[in-house]
Amino acid sequence: MTRNLVADVYASLNGDHFMPVSPLEMPDSHYLSAAVGWLELGNAQEAAAELARMSPAVRCHPDVLEVRWAIYAERGDWLEGLKAAQTLVQEAPERPTGWLHRAYALRRVPDGGLKQAWDALLPAFDKFPKEQVIAYNLACYACQMQQLEDTRRVSILSSWVGWSSPPSHRTDLATCNLQLAACGQENAGER
Repeated sequence: MTRNLVADVYASLNGDHFMPVSPLEMPDSHYLSAAVGWLELGNAQEAAAELARMSPAVRCHPDVLEVRWAIYAERGDWLEGLKAAQTLVQEAPERPTGWLHRAYALRRVPDGGLKQAWDALLPAFDKFPKEQVIAYNLACYACQMQQLEDTRRVSILSSWVGWSSPPSHRTDLATCNLQLAACGQENAGER
């Protein structure tokens, strides 16, 4: 897992991505902090051990689900990561991170892929219009699926890459990659 993912989880736990929920009580709050610390050190096994120490009543707390998803992502266990993300969307639909995590995992699970990730993340585009990572990931999925004739897909891409208006002709994958590169992105890869 990249340090950006840990930073994203840490930022979400500090309220940068969602409306706050009731804080965890001690000692569960300490276990959660320890789990984040272990993730920052790249040790998902110890992070999981800290979460296992938490009381059963808080295991579906949105902050715990964020860290649980990060542990599964670190391990590359996308099926379990998908379960954690789906629970996060169910328990805290106001958090864009749950929607992003679910799409990210859907992209990687067996029988998953771009289309499944696109379909899962698309409702979040309207729900979180100011969340640029959602627009960016949708633009990347559209580029990779090479299905930019859909006006909505081009509109999403346009909102991310800064086109003043969508092109009137079909845009191909190479053009998308050039536009994304112009925005400082190396390729059409999600975050």
